[in-house]
Amino acid sequence: MILIQPDITVIANAIGEPSRAKMLIALMSGKALTATELALEADITAQTASSHLLKLVNSQLLVVRKQGRHKYFQLKDHTIAELLEQLLNIS
Repeated sequence: MILIQPDITVIANAIGEPSRAKMLIALMSGKALTATELALEADITAQTASSHLLKLVNSQLLVVRKQGRHKYFQLKDHTIAELLEQLLNIS
């Protein structure tokens, strides 16, 4: 039987980048935001935001919901918000 060890470095790396951290914090209220709105929150271009958002989705921190021609990004669940809150308290 092979046990797969959890790798916290994937999550830590995803959260640890300053622009991604700003986007995650902007989503802590539970509200879903577009890539454009998140780019403004992080003070980066829409293209850069898209790259960061892909990493956050692939790290399973965010989910994407399509509504019409827009994509809305939201924290995967409340445990992500709780993790971010704990990190904010520590920092």
